[in-house]
Amino acid sequence: MNTFFRAVSLAAVAALGLSLFSAEPAKAAAAAEKPIDMQWSFEGLFGTYDRDALRRGYKVYKEVCAVCHAMEFVRFRNLMEPGGPEFTEGQVKALAAEITVIDGPNSEGEMYERPGEPKDRFPKPYPNREASAAALGAYAPDLSLMNKARFGGPDYVYSLLVGYEEAPEGFEVTTGTYNKYFPGHLIAMPNPLSDGLVDYEDGTPNTVEQMAADVTHFMMWTAEPKLEQRHRMGFQVLIYLIALTGVLYFAMRKVWADAH
Repeated sequence: MNTFFRAVSLAAVAALGLSLFSAEPAKAAAAAEKPIDMQWSFEGLFGTYDRDALRRGYKVYKEVCAVCHAMEFVRFRNLMEPGGPEFTEGQVKALAAEITVIDGPNSEGEMYERPGEPKDRFPKPYPNREASAAALGAYAPDLSLMNKARFGGPDYVYSLLVGYEEAPEGFEVTTGTYNKYFPGHLIAMPNPLSDGLVDYEDGTPNTVEQMAADVTHFMMWTAEPKLEQRHRMGFQVLIYLIALTGVLYFAMRKVWADAH
Protein backbone atom coordinates (compact mmCIF):
# COMPACT_ATOMS: atom_id res chain seq x y z
CA MET A 1 0.00 0.00 0.00
CA ASN A 2 3.01 2.29 0.25
CA THR A 3 2.69 2.98 -3.46
CA PHE A 4 -0.49 4.91 -2.63
CA PHE A 5 1.63 7.67 -1.12
CA ARG A 6 4.30 7.94 -3.79
CA ALA A 7 4.77 9.00 -7.40
CA VAL A 8 2.48 12.03 -7.55
CA SER A 9 1.49 14.85 -5.29
CA LEU A 10 -2.11 15.48 -4.40
CA ALA A 11 -1.85 18.88 -6.01
CA ALA A 12 -0.93 17.27 -9.31
CA VAL A 13 -3.89 14.93 -9.12
CA ALA A 14 -6.21 17.83 -8.38
CA ALA A 15 -4.94 19.59 -11.50
CA LEU A 16 -6.14 16.61 -13.51
CA GLY A 17 -9.76 17.20 -12.41
CA LEU A 18 -12.57 16.85 -14.90
CA SER A 19 -12.40 19.55 -17.60
CA LEU A 20 -14.69 22.57 -17.56
CA PHE A 21 -16.42 23.60 -20.76
CA SER A 22 -18.18 26.93 -21.16
CA ALA A 23 -18.78 29.33 -24.00
CA GLU A 24 -19.05 32.35 -21.73
CA PRO A 25 -16.60 33.41 -18.97
CA ALA A 26 -19.53 34.47 -16.78
CA LYS A 27 -20.87 30.93 -16.79
CA ALA A 28 -17.45 29.48 -16.00
CA ALA A 29 -17.31 31.68 -12.93
CA ALA A 30 -20.70 30.51 -11.69
CA ALA A 31 -20.45 29.22 -8.17
CA ALA A 32 -21.32 25.57 -7.61
CA GLU A 33 -23.69 24.59 -4.85
CA LYS A 34 -22.22 23.52 -1.53
CA PRO A 35 -21.59 19.74 -1.47
CA ILE A 36 -24.04 17.55 0.40
CA ASP A 37 -22.94 16.97 3.99
CA MET A 38 -22.81 13.18 4.23
CA GLN A 39 -22.31 11.19 7.43
CA TRP A 40 -19.50 8.80 6.55
CA SER A 41 -18.55 5.88 8.79
CA PHE A 42 -14.85 6.73 8.37
CA GLU A 43 -15.17 10.23 9.80
CA GLY A 44 -14.09 11.20 13.29
CA LEU A 45 -11.57 9.84 15.77
CA PHE A 46 -13.17 6.38 15.83
CA GLY A 47 -14.11 6.27 12.14
CA THR A 48 -13.80 2.98 10.26
CA TYR A 49 -14.53 1.82 6.74
CA ASP A 50 -17.71 -0.10 6.04
CA ARG A 51 -16.45 -3.35 4.51
CA ASP A 52 -19.71 -4.04 2.65
CA ALA A 53 -19.70 -0.52 1.19
CA LEU A 54 -16.08 -0.97 0.08
CA ARG A 55 -16.89 -4.22 -1.71
CA ARG A 56 -19.92 -2.71 -3.42
CA GLY A 57 -17.87 0.38 -4.26
CA TYR A 58 -15.22 -1.76 -5.92
CA LYS A 59 -17.93 -3.36 -8.04
CA VAL A 60 -19.21 0.07 -9.13
CA TYR A 61 -15.67 1.21 -9.95
CA LYS A 62 -14.91 -1.97 -11.87
CA GLU A 63 -18.13 -2.03 -13.91
CA VAL A 64 -18.66 1.71 -14.43
CA CYS A 65 -15.74 3.99 -13.59
CA ALA A 66 -12.93 1.73 -14.85
CA VAL A 67 -14.22 2.10 -18.42
CA CYS A 68 -12.69 5.59 -18.47
CA HIS A 69 -10.71 6.09 -15.23
CA ALA A 70 -7.59 4.34 -13.96
CA MET A 71 -6.48 3.65 -10.39
CA GLU A 72 -2.82 3.11 -11.07
CA PHE A 73 -1.73 3.20 -7.42
CA VAL A 74 -3.88 0.22 -6.41
CA ARG A 75 -2.89 -3.41 -6.83
CA PHE A 76 -5.27 -6.35 -6.63
CA ARG A 77 -3.50 -7.68 -3.53
CA ASN A 78 -4.44 -4.47 -1.70
CA LEU A 79 -8.06 -5.64 -1.82
CA MET A 80 -7.35 -8.36 0.76
CA GLU A 81 -5.26 -6.29 3.18
CA PRO A 82 -6.62 -5.35 6.62
CA GLY A 83 -8.53 -2.09 6.69
CA GLY A 84 -9.83 -2.42 3.14
CA PRO A 85 -12.51 -4.47 1.38
CA GLU A 86 -10.80 -7.57 2.82
CA PHE A 87 -11.62 -9.94 0.01
CA THR A 88 -10.28 -13.45 0.50
CA GLU A 89 -7.09 -14.53 -1.23
CA GLY A 90 -9.11 -16.74 -3.55
CA GLN A 91 -11.43 -13.89 -4.49
CA VAL A 92 -8.50 -11.59 -5.22
CA LYS A 93 -6.81 -14.21 -7.41
CA ALA A 94 -10.03 -14.66 -9.35
CA LEU A 95 -10.51 -10.91 -9.80
CA ALA A 96 -6.93 -10.46 -10.98
CA ALA A 97 -7.17 -13.39 -13.39
CA GLU A 98 -9.96 -11.61 -15.26
CA ILE A 99 -7.45 -9.25 -16.84
CA THR A 100 -4.62 -9.92 -19.29
CA VAL A 101 -1.17 -8.48 -18.58
CA ILE A 102 1.68 -7.88 -21.03
CA ASP A 103 4.80 -9.18 -19.27
CA GLY A 104 8.36 -10.03 -20.09
CA PRO A 105 10.71 -10.20 -21.73
CA ASN A 106 10.97 -13.99 -21.60
CA SER A 107 14.14 -16.03 -22.14
CA GLU A 108 13.89 -15.27 -25.84
CA GLY A 109 13.64 -11.54 -25.28
CA GLU A 110 9.99 -11.32 -26.25
CA MET A 111 7.01 -9.87 -24.40
CA TYR A 112 4.12 -12.20 -23.71
CA GLU A 113 0.59 -12.20 -22.33
CA ARG A 114 -0.44 -13.80 -19.05
CA PRO A 115 -3.47 -13.75 -16.74
CA GLY A 116 -3.40 -11.07 -14.07
CA GLU A 117 -2.04 -11.86 -10.63
CA PRO A 118 -2.62 -10.25 -7.20
CA LYS A 119 0.68 -8.34 -7.56
CA ASP A 120 -0.58 -6.49 -10.65
CA ARG A 121 -1.99 -2.98 -10.64
CA PHE A 122 -5.54 -2.26 -11.69
CA PRO A 123 -5.54 -2.03 -15.51
CA LYS A 124 -5.59 1.32 -17.28
CA PRO A 125 -8.39 1.87 -19.80
CA TYR A 126 -6.04 4.01 -21.93
CA PRO A 127 -2.24 3.87 -22.25
CA ASN A 128 -1.74 7.62 -21.70
CA ARG A 129 -3.52 10.96 -21.25
CA GLU A 130 -3.47 11.76 -24.93
CA ALA A 131 -5.27 8.54 -25.80
CA SER A 132 -7.83 9.19 -23.07
CA ALA A 133 -8.48 12.73 -24.28
CA ALA A 134 -8.73 11.62 -27.90
CA ALA A 135 -11.28 8.93 -27.08
CA LEU A 136 -13.38 10.85 -24.54
CA GLY A 137 -12.94 14.46 -25.57
CA ALA A 138 -11.20 15.24 -22.27
CA TYR A 139 -8.66 13.45 -20.11
CA ALA A 140 -10.31 11.20 -17.51
CA PRO A 141 -8.17 11.60 -14.36
CA ASP A 142 -6.81 8.80 -12.23
CA LEU A 143 -9.12 8.16 -9.26
CA SER A 144 -6.64 6.64 -6.80
CA LEU A 145 -6.21 9.84 -4.78
CA MET A 146 -9.18 11.85 -5.99
CA ASN A 147 -10.97 11.95 -2.62
CA LYS A 148 -7.96 13.66 -1.07
CA ALA A 149 -7.14 15.81 -4.06
CA ARG A 150 -10.49 17.51 -4.55
CA PHE A 151 -11.58 20.29 -2.22
CA GLY A 152 -14.54 18.95 -0.27
CA GLY A 153 -13.24 15.40 -0.37
CA PRO A 154 -15.79 12.57 -0.35
CA ASP A 155 -18.74 14.95 0.10
CA TYR A 156 -17.79 16.70 -3.14
CA VAL A 157 -17.21 13.46 -5.06
CA TYR A 158 -20.56 12.05 -3.92
CA SER A 159 -22.38 15.29 -4.68
CA LEU A 160 -20.83 15.43 -8.15
CA LEU A 161 -22.07 11.91 -8.93
CA VAL A 162 -25.65 12.70 -7.90
CA GLY A 163 -25.64 16.30 -9.17
CA TYR A 164 -26.59 15.72 -12.81
CA GLU A 165 -29.89 17.33 -13.75
CA GLU A 166 -31.58 19.42 -16.40
CA ALA A 167 -30.05 22.86 -16.73
CA PRO A 168 -32.23 25.63 -15.27
CA GLU A 169 -34.11 27.91 -17.61
CA GLY A 170 -31.83 30.52 -19.14
CA PHE A 171 -28.65 28.45 -18.71
CA GLU A 172 -27.26 27.53 -22.12
CA VAL A 173 -25.45 24.19 -22.35
CA THR A 174 -23.22 24.48 -25.40
CA THR A 175 -20.96 21.55 -24.65
CA GLY A 176 -20.54 19.13 -21.76
CA THR A 177 -23.23 18.21 -19.22
CA TYR A 178 -24.95 20.28 -16.54
CA ASN A 179 -24.03 19.42 -12.95
CA LYS A 180 -25.11 21.72 -10.14
CA TYR A 181 -22.17 20.82 -7.89
CA PHE A 182 -19.44 21.33 -10.49
CA PRO A 183 -17.76 24.79 -10.64
CA GLY A 184 -19.26 26.53 -13.66
CA HIS A 185 -21.87 23.73 -13.83
CA LEU A 186 -20.61 22.37 -17.17
CA ILE A 187 -18.63 19.15 -16.83
CA ALA A 188 -17.02 17.07 -19.56
CA MET A 189 -18.01 13.76 -17.96
CA PRO A 190 -21.55 12.65 -18.83
CA ASN A 191 -23.75 11.20 -16.10
CA PRO A 192 -22.13 7.81 -15.31
CA LEU A 193 -24.85 6.36 -13.05
CA SER A 194 -28.47 5.33 -13.39
CA ASP A 195 -30.74 3.28 -11.16
CA GLY A 196 -30.14 -0.46 -11.51
CA LEU A 197 -26.90 -0.03 -13.46
CA VAL A 198 -24.91 -2.35 -11.18
CA ASP A 199 -26.31 -5.53 -9.65
CA TYR A 200 -25.62 -5.83 -5.91
CA GLU A 201 -25.33 -9.42 -4.74
CA ASP A 202 -26.10 -8.53 -1.11
CA GLY A 203 -29.56 -7.19 -1.91
CA THR A 204 -28.71 -3.52 -1.30
CA PRO A 205 -30.93 -1.20 -3.40
CA ASN A 206 -28.90 -0.19 -6.47
CA THR A 207 -30.07 3.40 -6.67
CA VAL A 208 -27.92 6.23 -8.01
CA GLU A 209 -27.49 7.58 -4.48
CA GLN A 210 -26.40 4.20 -3.11
CA MET A 211 -23.95 3.48 -5.91
CA ALA A 212 -22.51 7.00 -5.62
CA ALA A 213 -22.04 6.57 -1.87
CA ASP A 214 -20.44 3.14 -2.27
CA VAL A 215 -17.94 4.11 -4.97
CA THR A 216 -17.07 7.28 -3.03
CA HIS A 217 -16.46 5.12 0.05
CA PHE A 218 -14.17 2.89 -2.02
CA MET A 219 -12.31 5.90 -3.43
CA MET A 220 -11.75 7.19 0.10
CA TRP A 221 -10.05 3.92 0.96
CA THR A 222 -7.82 4.04 -2.12
CA ALA A 223 -6.83 7.59 -1.17
CA GLU A 224 -6.24 6.79 2.51
CA PRO A 225 -5.79 3.02 2.98
CA LYS A 226 -4.18 3.37 6.42
CA LEU A 227 -6.99 5.50 7.88
CA GLU A 228 -8.11 2.95 10.48
CA GLN A 229 -4.52 2.33 11.57
CA ARG A 230 -3.98 6.08 11.90
CA HIS A 231 -7.17 6.46 13.94
CA ARG A 232 -6.11 3.68 16.31
CA MET A 233 -2.69 5.22 16.74
CA GLY A 234 -4.20 8.64 17.38
CA PHE A 235 -6.51 7.19 20.06
CA GLN A 236 -3.61 5.41 21.74
CA VAL A 237 -1.55 8.60 21.76
CA LEU A 238 -4.50 10.50 23.25
CA ILE A 239 -4.87 7.95 26.06
CA TYR A 240 -1.12 8.09 26.71
CA LEU A 241 -1.16 11.89 26.91
CA ILE A 242 -4.12 11.86 29.31
CA ALA A 243 -2.37 9.32 31.54
CA LEU A 244 0.88 11.28 31.40
CA THR A 245 -0.93 14.48 32.31
CA GLY A 246 -2.42 12.76 35.36
CA VAL A 247 0.95 11.42 36.49
CA LEU A 248 2.60 14.83 36.11
CA TYR A 249 -0.25 16.52 37.97
CA PHE A 250 -0.01 14.26 41.01
CA ALA A 251 3.79 14.40 40.88
CA MET A 252 3.62 18.20 40.93
CA ARG A 253 1.24 18.16 43.89
CA LYS A 254 3.58 15.79 45.75
CA VAL A 255 6.58 18.04 45.08
CA TRP A 256 4.77 21.16 46.25
CA ALA A 257 3.40 19.36 49.33
CA ASP A 258 6.91 18.27 50.37
CA ALA A 259 8.17 21.80 49.75
CA HIS A 260 5.76 23.11 52.38
